[in-house]
Amino acid sequence: MLKVLKTLGALGALLVAFSVQAQDAGTLKKIRDAKTITLGYRADSPPFSFTGADGQPTGYSVDLCKRVHTGVERALGAGPIAIKWVPVTAANRFDQVTSGAVDLECGVTTITLGRQERVDFSNMIFIDGGAVLTLAESKLARLSDLAGKTVGVKPGTTTETALKTALKDRLIDARIVSVKDDVEALAALNERRIDGYAADRIVLAGQVIRARSDIKYTLIQDDFSVEPYGLMMRRDPAFRLVVNRAISQTYRSGAIAEIFDRWLAPLGKPGPLLSAMYYLNTIPE
Repeated sequence: MLKVLKTLGALGALLVAFSVQAQDAGTLKKIRDAKTITLGYRADSPPFSFTGADGQPTGYSVDLCKRVHTGVERALGAGPIAIKWVPVTAANRFDQVTSGAVDLECGVTTITLGRQERVDFSNMIFIDGGAVLTLAESKLARLSDLAGKTVGVKPGTTTETALKTALKDRLIDARIVSVKDDVEALAALNERRIDGYAADRIVLAGQVIRARSDIKYTLIQDDFSVEPYGLMMRRDPAFRLVVNRAISQTYRSGAIAEIFDRWLAPLGKPGPLLSAMYYLNTIPE
């Protein structure tokens, strides 16, 4: 029995050593050595991640990443850690993360199984659905009303894939065109060059609020996808744990309500699905 206990003890010590070695070789070591964490942000995705009036990154996801920064400082215990903000786009965000240029992406990236072949994600920070923004005067109310119409969408996004699948499955013959970003899409919609712009529902609402235009918009009633958001990072269990610890603490403390109200109050209180997501991701220590 004593021999078995000694063997188990040796195995336990070996596992601890491997864990420490993994941390020493991973993202936390990179951050500790540089005394800097590099955070990616989207310049054009309000209210989650965008450039504020002061020229600084701001938004719902950015606030959560700032809390992760505090959690990293606490975990490393090596004094102040600076933040280096790096702008990323829908097209280059994955390469920025996998190359090591960005330690954590603070945007509106949907967690999918396919994407997890390349990168890792935090626990969910938001859940949304794909929708189509139209001009109110067009009176397009349902997905079926898009037959014969032109819809803009950013290429390489989960929205593009889900929209094409939904239209095909429902035998809706709509023309899909690529738009560079939200600004270009809203301009094309306002100029009647497209009939609708497809993106996550909350992002579309944020664009309308930010535009402060006299033009009246509406969202079609049908959601065509489920979009669970997460903070994206490289595969690194030690770093992911620190990120998730900070997120869970934000949910447990109730601070998430302050963040939600700061950025999403015009859209009302969290619905049942989002409230359930917060509750289910309030993971105890």
